[in-house]
Amino acid sequence: MLAKRIFTVTLFFIMAVVLIWGCGQKGSIKMTNELRQFIQDFEKKVVPLSRELNLAYFKATTTGKKEYYQQWETDELKMSKILSDKSDFAKLKKFKESGLISDPILQRELTVLYNKYLEKQIDPQKLEEMIRRQTAIEKKYSTFRAKLNGKELTDNDIELILKTETNSEKLKNAWLASKQIGAVVADSVLQLVKMRNEAARELGFANYHAMKLNLSEQDPEQIGKLFDELDSLTANAFAGLKDEIDNYLARKYRIKKSELMPWHYQNRFFQEAPKIYQVDLDEFYKDKDLVEIVRNYYAGIGLPIDEVIEQSDLFERKGKYQHAYSTDIDREGDVRVVCNVKPNYNWMNTLLHEFGHSVYDKYSDRNLPWVLREPAHTFTTEAIAMMFGRFAANPDWLTGVAGVPRNTVEKVADACRKSQRLDQLVFSRWAQVMYRFEKSMYQNPDQDLNTLWWQLVEKYQLLKKPAGRNQADWAAKIHVALYPAYYHNYLMGELLASQLYYYITHHVLQGDSPAVRSFANQKAVGRYLTEKIFMPGKRYYWDDMIEKATGEKLTAKYYAQQFVD
Repeated sequence: MLAKRIFTVTLFFIMAVVLIWGCGQKGSIKMTNELRQFIQDFEKKVVPLSRELNLAYFKATTTGKKEYYQQWETDELKMSKILSDKSDFAKLKKFKESGLISDPILQRELTVLYNKYLEKQIDPQKLEEMIRRQTAIEKKYSTFRAKLNGKELTDNDIELILKTETNSEKLKNAWLASKQIGAVVADSVLQLVKMRNEAARELGFANYHAMKLNLSEQDPEQIGKLFDELDSLTANAFAGLKDEIDNYLARKYRIKKSELMPWHYQNRFFQEAPKIYQVDLDEFYKDKDLVEIVRNYYAGIGLPIDEVIEQSDLFERKGKYQHAYSTDIDREGDVRVVCNVKPNYNWMNTLLHEFGHSVYDKYSDRNLPWVLREPAHTFTTEAIAMMFGRFAANPDWLTGVAGVPRNTVEKVADACRKSQRLDQLVFSRWAQVMYRFEKSMYQNPDQDLNTLWWQLVEKYQLLKKPAGRNQADWAAKIHVALYPAYYHNYLMGELLASQLYYYITHHVLQGDSPAVRSFANQKAVGRYLTEKIFMPGKRYYWDDMIEKATGEKLTAKYYAQQFVD
């Protein structure tokens, strides 16, 4: 009798489990089908609009024409309206909280879409106003030209003066002119910062900076610890190099070290290193066709960019955006680069950098869902761009790719390596300023931002604040206004660039020849990057993708090994 009861209970339990499992399976299938339908409907609306929006931005920045900026703003508003839809977000939330989506690709699409929608779940009128304000600020930056002695100057003009002029008063005037845009946009930027904070708090975040990091799958505490670690790694090495810089510049300008001011450091923000070693990298490029060099180089590593070059806008023109960027118009292969090329080292670096972005997009997996057909993270595409950009000062690359005679390069090889180390440490300290300023600004936008800016510049860059200076110099940096909570990704990109370079040279190419060190004509590089970095797109969380590609999570050790130790 007891055995019969046990059998009955067991049978009942098994039937209950089967019934529950069956119901769960039905629920999972139903939820999965609903999510697939949601994504199909999403793509019908967003894919054509995304292409139209990207084209409008490309045309606006390459022409400066009002109608294209208006079209871009209109398309941005349309896109935001889609992503701010409350009922759609409720569906995504239901999918996410159900725990019934088991397909890994669908799970990933759900995560990406949920984060995109969450950022837009604020009052529609506020969202529209933020977009309009940002567009207006963008146009001011794009069309503004500094004025010096009655003449309008481009950013290229000012950088040339800062690099070549030796008269301290003229340097000061050029540097001051480069900051004029700050006063023009500062109030507008600050109003936008406060609006962004209000929006973030409505969504449950402490501020906009914290929200942006979280929604890009970055833990603010983890990023803070990383920057603290990099500060401790680089502080002493930078201080030693800064003293070397100051000794050189004091001799060059025939002044005391104590008299050195920010305008003596050959760059508007001291984000690039002064040329203190006996090598003029500009000399190597002044008679070169930089675009052809880049075309041939990328073809040599199995990543041809001919189509990208044909669609791009690469040279300076009145009214055109003065900076550089790469854009994926449609995630179907229409990738374009915007530059203002001059035959010098800076633009060689920039071309290599921007076309690094472009190959990441160009060689993504077209079989991936549209939602996942983009880089694993913004800093992973920065890493590729930076890894290639570094070659502009690489002695092996100069000889094997740029065609500079080997005996010429050998004379300056050591100076090239020292220059690159200096560039990295100078940029690392500048990135500390940007990250910490933005973070603090969003935590308290009502504080004295002018003072905060110079406190950070003095601490991390060891520059001296001009006496009595109380202007919105922070607003002269376009990223503060238009690319919020982004700049830290550049430094993270540098870490990954070193990690990838080490892995490729030691594990993919397995050698130490000049061609290995410059990747020249090494098609295995293109195959590796395509398979391990580009093709996965956003299929994996960024640190998982890095581990699959290099065998390790993101680490600072290869950056320190390359530039600090």
